[in-house]
Amino acid sequence: MIAPNFFPTTEKGYFRYLLVAHPDKDVHEKVMAEKQFFYDEYKEKAGIEEIKPHIIIASFLAKEGTENTVIRWMQRICSNSESFPVTLNNYGGFPPDTIYLRIQNETPFRQLAQELSVVNAYVSSGACPPMLTIPRPHVSIAGKLREDVFFKALTQYAHKSFHESFLVNELLLLKSKDEYDTCKPVIVFALKPGNQLAGPQESGKNFKNYNYGHKIINTNTRI
Repeated sequence: MIAPNFFPTTEKGYFRYLLVAHPDKDVHEKVMAEKQFFYDEYKEKAGIEEIKPHIIIASFLAKEGTENTVIRWMQRICSNSESFPVTLNNYGGFPPDTIYLRIQNETPFRQLAQELSVVNAYVSSGACPPMLTIPRPHVSIAGKLREDVFFKALTQYAHKSFHESFLVNELLLLKSKDEYDTCKPVIVFALKPGNQLAGPQESGKNFKNYNYGHKIINTNTRI
């Protein structure tokens, strides 16, 4: 079963790219509160990464010289894809080490993954490994847990509830040199207006404030 660190191995001369969606401010803060609750309950600093809540759509390797072409392809795909609502509905677990929030309707993510096949063909033609698209989209709460902590938490979280919705109206492309480098934002792709949720929604336009690194979260969580 797939875990949250969803990156292919970095090869020399290549960069790691990650395409993600992230929740609006309100849901973001509620998920961060859940991550902090997990730390308070289990004292597992190794399980709570300083990663802002996000949903991985695809991960791939590419040479930096191909970045502009990749961006053009992705821009075309996103400009023809409608924004869509996402509902996070309760918890699940990826044995042996990850607790996550389930996504109620995975169809829009599967459709996006299908559309990205043209990008996959392009990067693969440059001797890169195939693009990885996530089989079960999710929002991670805690990962890299000890096995005993994982199964204890899984039993507890089977009885907990979480239900929040937000609108995905843009996707963010991230980039890093290797698994030890902090992911940096490359570009935001706007989706065309589509399904809407009731009430105002906040976009994640200020993506520069998002830290997608893999450092351990401080016990005083920074939102």
